[in-house]
Amino acid sequence: MNKADENRPFGSRDIAGAAIKIALTNDRLEEKQMQNEFAKSGIYTAAVDYGGEYITSVMKIIERAVVSSKREGVITDSHAEEGAVAGATHEALSQIMPKAIGLNVGGKIGIARYKDHVSVAIFFGIGLLHLNEVSIGLGHRVV
Repeated sequence: MNKADENRPFGSRDIAGAAIKIALTNDRLEEKQMQNEFAKSGIYTAAVDYGGEYITSVMKIIERAVVSSKREGVITDSHAEEGAVAGATHEALSQIMPKAIGLNVGGKIGIARYKDHVSVAIFFGIGLLHLNEVSIGLGHRVV
């Protein structure tokens, strides 16, 4: 984000972009640096790694997204905000489902929030061994 961005309002497209960017970070250091830059503009973010078999992992992925969002201060401990993250995560997972059924997934979940916009991006490698496909799923909710 540059100085001009700090004073302008952000919309759903901007917050979706922030969620994707945080999901694409390579390591925790890069993730924390990006979180700090976004926070200067009022965009709060969280990220969490995940790996496992897709079908048996859906609920665990949704739980991790909600827990990491609360831990990083992206959402509060309210039913509506937890539901927004859970719903956006479920939407993102449903976009990945056609490629992932019956296979292993691994990658990162990125969550971003600005005022009432919440976006969840899921970047996963899908497949077996080194024969992976990559996919991004994206969900958005308003709190």
